[in-house]
Amino acid sequence: MTAESNTSPAEIRFSELLDRAMHVWRQRQGEEGVFSLALPLVGLDPLTQLPLLEAPDPFRFLWDGAPGLSLAAAGRCHHLDLAGPRRFELAQRFSDATLARVLDGNPEAPAQARSRILLAFSFFEQSGEQQPTGGTPSVQAVLPRWQLSCHGRQGWLRLHGVVNQSSDVRSLAETLWLMAERLQQNPRSQRRPGISTVSGTTIPGAWEQRYAPTLRRGIELVNEGELHKLVLAVRQSIQLEAPLDPLPLLDRLRQQQAGSCRFLWQRHRDDSFFGASPERLLSLRNGQLRSDALAGTAGRNEQAISLLRSDKDRREHELVVQAITEHLRAQGLQPRRPRRPQLARHGQLVHLHTPITAAAPDQQPLTLAGALHPTPAVAGLPRREAMTWLRSLEPFERGGYAAPIGWIDSAGDAELRVAIRCGHARDRQLDLTAGAGLVRGSVAERELQEVGLKLTVLADQLELRPQLHCT
Repeated sequence: MTAESNTSPAEIRFSELLDRAMHVWRQRQGEEGVFSLALPLVGLDPLTQLPLLEAPDPFRFLWDGAPGLSLAAAGRCHHLDLAGPRRFELAQRFSDATLARVLDGNPEAPAQARSRILLAFSFFEQSGEQQPTGGTPSVQAVLPRWQLSCHGRQGWLRLHGVVNQSSDVRSLAETLWLMAERLQQNPRSQRRPGISTVSGTTIPGAWEQRYAPTLRRGIELVNEGELHKLVLAVRQSIQLEAPLDPLPLLDRLRQQQAGSCRFLWQRHRDDSFFGASPERLLSLRNGQLRSDALAGTAGRNEQAISLLRSDKDRREHELVVQAITEHLRAQGLQPRRPRRPQLARHGQLVHLHTPITAAAPDQQPLTLAGALHPTPAVAGLPRREAMTWLRSLEPFERGGYAAPIGWIDSAGDAELRVAIRCGHARDRQLDLTAGAGLVRGSVAERELQEVGLKLTVLADQLELRPQLHCT
């Protein structure tokens, strides 16, 4: 199919696409900057199509909320990496300024097709690792070159590019048209060579032996009243025999973690941060905010109903609910919550769950995110003291673990998840991280069991369960 053929994936002629683009360009009097064009496509899965979205920049992103919004992105048109304080404020400024400068050739496109800034934060605002040798920036914000979104069967392919003259607009339209043809001709893309299960050896050190002393110290802190809650994490490291391709794993997680949102943040070919998060830090849609309090965990094979009767788990959960509602009130909102938590099932795990909602007109999503992060579900209370103890007690850098990841679109809607149930593959090392919430009355043996249970969620998908050893 040539660029001038009579049909396209969207039943639109190339000449019509180009005419629309040039019309918008002329209306803005040839304004230089970022130009964006989109085409509707039907029946394509962003997860399987991601390898085809080739760009000079190796960055790749996946947000798989299927059967809700699924989004694949590749390449960076504009981006921001920074470390240090005020990162939520600066990321919001970058997002607002960048999206405001995008000249959209398809202003009538639906919400799922909007231009998006993709966001990945680190847990701490300042990394303890030296950049750039493996540390994680405190925030990464990306306007992608390619963006393929889908909700149900309806999808949209969007391309961002810098234009300086009318010939650049035509080149952008041709590039978009050819990529749309390519995707339709390969509806089930073959992924790049890699491994979908892990062959390798664990880095020596039984995790229980390393974690137990830290766990005991954390329980002492909450029992003595120095902290109300502390969430201590442990890391399992596996030395790989070959690079890991995370896409087959994410495909399996789609089947087994259907209630979660699968995500991938791939800075380059050998650095992939991925997982399936059940926890929504916030979503903002048409001025309506939702945040999820998720704390208290049991296995599905256990009597999960016991969570609702567990004094320890109910107290741990209520601390999270109260903290979220207080932070939202401090932002001038009036949050609403049900009286009692419900059970939420995510794969092999069951959690206590309380949705919290509020009207939030004219609120900046990253201002709210900065107020909420980190919730007591992943850090502790009081927040500042808990963060200080985490730096002292955890013998590794959290990086993106338990930090916000997600997007903001051109209308100001946003969704950020808490990056838990995750793995980070760098070169030939894979790190899995999980944590347990400690409150007064926590029992070390039970917390060890909970952490081991969480570690198996991804390990089972990787066929690693017999090899669980941690550093």
